[in-house]
Amino acid sequence: MPALFLASASPRRRELLTQIGVPFSLLSVSIDETPGMAEAPDAYVQRLAREKALAGLAQVDQDSACVLGADTTVVLDQQILGKPADKADALAMLQALSGREHQVMTAIALANGAGCEVRLVCSRVRFRAIGIDEAERYWASGEPQDKAGGYAIQGWGAVFVSSLEGSYSAVVGLPLCETAQLLEAYGLRYWCKSSV
Repeated sequence: MPALFLASASPRRRELLTQIGVPFSLLSVSIDETPGMAEAPDAYVQRLAREKALAGLAQVDQDSACVLGADTTVVLDQQILGKPADKADALAMLQALSGREHQVMTAIALANGAGCEVRLVCSRVRFRAIGIDEAERYWASGEPQDKAGGYAIQGWGAVFVSSLEGSYSAVVGLPLCETAQLLEAYGLRYWCKSSV
């Protein structure tokens, strides 16, 4: 069985892979995450997942390893909402999302010496109305600072979510159903007794 490497610094992705019993090692990769000129959100998130996987693959033995890359973005009105630059940016994002539905797109990519396969999972999340005082308190918690769209569904930001259509784990950062299918297609196992 090939060795699996996760090309991600996200603790949430590590936790999700561990949750389904996938043995893996971590790789640190650095890529430019700037969206291309007029790049559609779905193309953007798939490109980043692919680039992360391929950057990781360049660091390992390509004959005996597979590298998993992933990227998640929040999309409102076809606009990518990345990680907030500062408090004002986070508050603006939360106010834009308030009382509305948005998309969360997560792409996964699995690469080995034979190529790279990418899958995209889109979910719809609806927020209840968020008051400015509440948004300020949420910012003060520290949670939104490094999260796409300025919130974490698996954390305190869950109180804003009135409905979800799609994959909860994809909104967190790794669609487990699709990830398990992709791993199996590459001869990798899940439900192993020990992981990481």
